[in-house]
Amino acid sequence: MIEIVFSDVDGTLLNSEHKITPLTRHAIQKLDSNGIPFVIISARSPSGIYPILEEYCIQCAIICYSGALILDKQKNVLFHKGMKKADVREILSLIERRGFDLSWCIYSMDEWVVKEKKDPRIIREETIVKASAMQGSVDTVTGQEINKVLCICNPETIVETEAALKEAFPGFSIVRSSDILLEIMEKGVTKASAVQKFCSYFDVPLAAAAAFGDNFNDAEMLEAVGHGMLMGNAPAVLKERFQTHTKDNDHDGIYYGLLDLELI
Repeated sequence: MIEIVFSDVDGTLLNSEHKITPLTRHAIQKLDSNGIPFVIISARSPSGIYPILEEYCIQCAIICYSGALILDKQKNVLFHKGMKKADVREILSLIERRGFDLSWCIYSMDEWVVKEKKDPRIIREETIVKASAMQGSVDTVTGQEINKVLCICNPETIVETEAALKEAFPGFSIVRSSDILLEIMEKGVTKASAVQKFCSYFDVPLAAAAAFGDNFNDAEMLEAVGHGMLMGNAPAVLKERFQTHTKDNDHDGIYYGLLDLELI
């Protein structure tokens, strides 16, 4: 019996126009009426998630930065884990020295700091997540730790950039979340570890959890839960890895996935 449902945001909960479809909204409402918690798990910051919840009148716990920050339904912090500022300075220094074709962002709790606010890649990201970045550096961050470094990359070089950063910084969690986004977190921070923590907080067996995702940073989570559901818009290599698929995010994948799981 499934007792909880986790869902990624971009490419999963949201369609290609960054909206929740009416059928998917209906499915979330049905889950709630059936007493099954719906939990958002995303690489986004809180300020990139809460506008979605407000727009669609959804109340739920959220897992941000791919697991580096967990907030309950009342916005209380249940867990947080970040990188030291000195370590982030080293990462950004290497990025600058190597001249990678990317625009970096750093996040601490709900602070979002970028190198160049006028960069078209940052402007596009602000539009998508409906939040505003602050231009600055690691020293601009008021918090004591950095939850995530985001690299908005050239899609033609992101694989090489990922490999170079993993080689230089093996002690961190580095994963692609789209064909242009590369996420860097503290070692051990993954969506899989986050769902494990969340389920343990509420005494839910992982075998009784379902999860929806569409990209490489979702893969370990889909394997960790008892019922992992890959979106139809996922990369082909992931479709070969996972046997359980649903429709894509433009055709109500979550709704039909929940139907298949007999939860609605």
